[in-house]
Amino acid sequence: MADEYFFALTLKGAKASEVWDPEAKGAEDYQGGHKLIIKQALVGPDATEGEVNVVQVEAMTWKDSVKIPIASLKAGGANNQVLLDLSFPDPPVTFSLVQGNGPVHIIGHHLIGSPMEEFDEMDEMEEEMIEDEEGEEGAEEDEDDEEPKSKKAKTMNNSKGKTPVKNNSKAKK
Repeated sequence: MADEYFFALTLKGAKASEVWDPEAKGAEDYQGGHKLIIKQALVGPDATEGEVNVVQVEAMTWKDSVKIPIASLKAGGANNQVLLDLSFPDPPVTFSLVQGNGPVHIIGHHLIGSPMEEFDEMDEMEEEMIEDEEGEEGAEEDEDDEEPKSKKAKTMNNSKGKTPVKNNSKAKK
């Protein structure tokens, strides 16, 4: 299971830039997968009224690096914040303020977890589920076996202790 931490950074000043790279910052203490999820970007209250602030991200795709704007925010306007749902599975990720002076606040989650640990836990959970299902199937078979016995017991025992007579409407004529 991954550990989840609050993530936030502020880009302030012309051409401000921040790099998210937990593996380069001495994360040797914790070897595991890192994932960054960005949920919101917003202009700070002390941004210049009417100024447009553009945030750009540089990150890796499956092949190579890509630079792309993720938010265009206007201080004092209706679009002074934007909800995002961006996932960056591989560090490093560079956030840059390519237009405006900010401050622009970027908020999200930093997930840390070893993929191998997660697979081991998933295997254990699957094994438990299989064992539970096998246990339930065995219980169902026991219930099926008990059902005919209980019916037999009811037909064999009458109030006089005699063998019951079948109620056959065709036999009575």
